[in-house]
Amino acid sequence: MSGTMRAVDIENGKGPISALHIKDIPRPTPTDSQALVRVKAFGLNRMDLLQREGQYPVPPQAPATLGVEFSGTIESLGSSGGGAENFAVGDEVFGLAYGGAYAEYIAVSVHMLVRKPKELSWEECAGIPETWITATQALYLVANFTKGKSVLWHAAASSVSIAGIQLAKAEGASGVYATARQDEKCAFAVDKLGATAAFNTTRSNWADEVLKATDGKGVDIIIDFIGAGYFRDNLTAAARDGVIVALGLMGGAVVEGDVNIAPILMKRITYVGSTLRSRDEDYQGKLRDQLVEHALPKLRDGSFKVYVEKVLPWEKIQDAHRLLEENKTKGKVICTIS
Repeated sequence: MSGTMRAVDIENGKGPISALHIKDIPRPTPTDSQALVRVKAFGLNRMDLLQREGQYPVPPQAPATLGVEFSGTIESLGSSGGGAENFAVGDEVFGLAYGGAYAEYIAVSVHMLVRKPKELSWEECAGIPETWITATQALYLVANFTKGKSVLWHAAASSVSIAGIQLAKAEGASGVYATARQDEKCAFAVDKLGATAAFNTTRSNWADEVLKATDGKGVDIIIDFIGAGYFRDNLTAAARDGVIVALGLMGGAVVEGDVNIAPILMKRITYVGSTLRSRDEDYQGKLRDQLVEHALPKLRDGSFKVYVEKVLPWEKIQDAHRLLEENKTKGKVICTIS
């Protein structure tokens, strides 16, 4: 096997979409508990756009190559082999990595691999790890969701919220609500994903709509990717003893104007931030196990669906990034490597 491989590179280390190109780089060698996977497909995430521009804090153990989720076949194993996971060369897998998925090969911990179900395509599997694990983390490990609680997912057509809406509904939420900035995306959340209701944040005060829909109670859990832009209204929409989980800052990091934080005290609100990529391998491994327990069986039988907006050959990586930046997608953008 050659000591090099093709991978997506960023000219000068960071830059606009036009800086993306494919070049030859050294092929990684799997360490003790890693597998070398020949990549069939990889998923795009919003963090990739930020990393390309030099605006994302990349973990120190991550390679320079973009991409954290992929599907493919095991090419070789490190010195400990498949370990307790019992993986073998030739196994079809998908998984989560600290980086490096935009490439022909990726070296990744066997603890972050999942066996590819025959019921799912390479493209669908490449769109599962980051999004479904993030949704699982936010719902169970951070917000402590239990049956009967109500949940609000912002950015309804984002891949994480698509996963989360399905999870919450299937696990017995008393109500599953969503927000988006387009009527089409709101309709998608209700008609396709089964949300109880979805609110267009450009047409009405969504927090008031949430209170109206919950008879004034508010929602028990809010999963937020927007940040400063929704901070005030999140406090309004949260129920007593509610939990607000901050996963992103798409609406900015600085809250402007006078903001009344009394609801945090009076409602006993828990406001917590969470990340995934910076977590250690043990934590991520536990999340993988949660994915296998809560989502994988329903993904296999079709109860849960991986929504893929577009599949492109990886030679069109610039088009893929452009599509994601337009913010019109409902689901994953996936690139395939032939």
